[in-house]
Amino acid sequence: MSPELVLTIGKQALNVTVLLSAPLLLTALVVGLVVSLFQAASQVNEMTLSFIPKLLGLVAVIYIAGPWMLTLITGFARRLFESIPGLIG
Repeated sequence: MSPELVLTIGKQALNVTVLLSAPLLLTALVVGLVVSLFQAASQVNEMTLSFIPKLLGLVAVIYIAGPWMLTLITGFARRLFESIPGLIG
């Protein structure tokens, strides 16, 4: 197995990781920003206030994007497992 092939597989793994984490991270960022703006406008400084909206937002995103995320990770794993014979020989 050549170093270029290892780097290619690593790059593909990082791309899949970014694609899987982006919807969740962006949702948490947006919900946190909205809750922070609400807290600043209403002067309610409760640290735990943002937890429940973030949790609900992440559950909604997993429900909506979950099938796509599952297809993405299983496709990557399938391609990786199918390429094992070619990598060995």
